[in-house]
This record gives sequence, structure tokens and C-alpha cells, in this order.
Amino acid sequence: MELGDREVPAAKPDIEVEWGAFLQETVGTALSSYGWFILLGCILLYLVKQRFSDNISSLLTSTPRSTEDPDEVVRRQEAVAAARLKMQEELNAQAERFKEKQKQLEEEKRRQKIESWESMKEGKSYRVATRVPQPQEPSPSTSASSAAPKPKPDRRSLRGGGYNPLTGDGGGTCAWRPGRRGPSAGG
Repeated sequence: MELGDREVPAAKPDIEVEWGAFLQETVGTALSSYGWFILLGCILLYLVKQRFSDNISSLLTSTPRSTEDPDEVVRRQEAVAAARLKMQEELNAQAERFKEKQKQLEEEKRRQKIESWESMKEGKSYRVATRVPQPQEPSPSTSASSAAPKPKPDRRSLRGGGYNPLTGDGGGTCAWRPGRRGPSAGG
């Protein structure tokens, strides 16, 4: 059938009509309920893509990152290994010195115990008057920057020189004292 120059479309099957109505209703409901969220999500995805597009493209293309000379890399690794070996040797030497000092201190303590035991057997005082001075050696981490130990400044007393607890002077501004505990003396 023709009406003038136009053709009348043929009737669509019922399945296509139902599917189109279903699709239109579903999409329309989703857009009306979540339209702003979908729009904001699309904008956010676009911004994230713009921000990280360089990083993503560099990850996708596998170009070698370093163009260094392999000999230079080997030299640098050997230098690091040599420095580690040197530091380990220094640490071992410090440990040996510490062990020797510990042995000397233990030997001195043992000798003092023997002396005190012998003096106690003879009836003398069992305490030996001579004490082993413990040498203070700075820790290995501060040994490079250690100087002579600083002398302690003269200590001042916490109270003034004229304080006497029996006179009550200088004890503060409060002069009230609580009364005696116990029953009153009236009677």
C-alpha cells in the first residue's frame, strides 16, 4: 500500500514491540532513579583516566627503563659489597675488643673475690677496700664524635642557704597547720 510517495511501514512483530517497551521502561527507570550518580561516575572515570593515562601507557609499553652502562652497574655493586665487608670487619674488631675487656673485668672480679675470701679466712674484714674502676667507654655509634666528657656543673641545693626546718622560715607562705586529731579536750 502506498499513499502518495510514502510507504506505510509494515506492522512489527509483538516480540519486538514488547522488547522495546521493556528496554525503554527499564532504562528510563534506571536513569530517573540513578541518573545523577551515573553522570558523576562517568565524569569521575574520565578525570581518573586523564590523570593516570601517562602511567598506564608507560606500563603497557615495555621499554627498558635503564640505559645505564652494565660495567658501571657492576662497579657500583662491587663498591657496595666492599663497603659492607669493611663495615663488617670493623664490627668484628669492636666485638673482639669488647670480649677482651669483659674477660679482663671478670678476671679482676674473680681476683677480688679470692682476696676477700683470703682476708676473711685470716680474720680481717671481708670487704676489700680497693674497687675496680669500671672504665666508661662510649658506645660504638658515638665513638667517632666523642670528646672529653663534660664536667658536671656545681650542684645547687633546692632550698636557699638560710633554710632551717626548725624555725619554719622559708617553708612557704602558708602558716596554718591542721589541728590535733582525736577527741576534743573539753569536758
